[in-house]
Amino acid sequence: MSGSPTPRLRVLSLGAGVQSTTLLLLAAEGRLPKWDAAIFSDTGWEPARVYEHLDRLEREVAQPAGIPVHRVRVEGGNAQRVSGNLRADSLNPGSFVRIPVFVIDRAGERAAMVRRQCTEEYKVKPIKAKVRAMLGYPHPKPVPRGVFVEQAIGISRDEFERAKDASVRYLRNVFPLLDLDDAADGRAGWTRNDCLRYLRSHGWGETPKSACIGCPFHGNRQWRELRDHHPEEWADAVDFDRQLRRTQLRGIKAAPYLHRSLLPLDQAPIDRVTRNEWADRQGDLFDAVADQEAEDGAALGCSPWSCRGSGPEAA
Repeated sequence: MSGSPTPRLRVLSLGAGVQSTTLLLLAAEGRLPKWDAAIFSDTGWEPARVYEHLDRLEREVAQPAGIPVHRVRVEGGNAQRVSGNLRADSLNPGSFVRIPVFVIDRAGERAAMVRRQCTEEYKVKPIKAKVRAMLGYPHPKPVPRGVFVEQAIGISRDEFERAKDASVRYLRNVFPLLDLDDAADGRAGWTRNDCLRYLRSHGWGETPKSACIGCPFHGNRQWRELRDHHPEEWADAVDFDRQLRRTQLRGIKAAPYLHRSLLPLDQAPIDRVTRNEWADRQGDLFDAVADQEAEDGAALGCSPWSCRGSGPEAA
């Protein structure tokens, strides 16, 4: 009886956000098997703090652990992708709209998002191309049946519905966070808050959220963070939002906006706290207890979030 098929390589999809940073640290610490490589897919429009965080991750965690970090980008040089930079390509006259901007719906009653193309084109495709190259079968050379790479993705339990199979045979996704124990509520699988707690206890509490500067999926809190603490990037997003409505784009007829209010970004009501943000501020009892233990030490002995002196930190 044959066992499970063996991957040719094991890689980490490194978005440089909370969950994937947690996975890299866990592998460097030895709690997870070490990956052959980590792949960061760069849209060219990440916040400066994400690139700084990635540099530190590579220097302090990946290199000492022997995990090479590959930074990949989509190729430019054609009519639709002039530069391979998401911001520049999105403002290329005559190109299709790439990011999921808000427009008025067909009934003229409310905001609707257009179909998102940026993730597949600027994140997924470069990773697939790198994986094929690492296997030795760059496009258009076919990858033989049974040859595949196992790709770890940082999906936490609170977003498990995002855990999906890859769309190609040569790439098989796994989600290690869903199999971890020691969650604050005692259930199987770590939540994002469990990851945040782990990062804080290992000196990575300032891990940024990985998202493009002008991502329409930003909530009001993210826009306020940009405006109040990163004025240059806020000005960049405001300018991009304005330029969207001055550029002739294919695929939409209505005026595009980055904010769901269908107002220019610098006029949008981003100081309004949404229901989701209020719920997030209230927190969860289990998380509150675990956070207190991480600060003061475990009342009944060893806690996975406060055992900081038992061995060297991953970083």
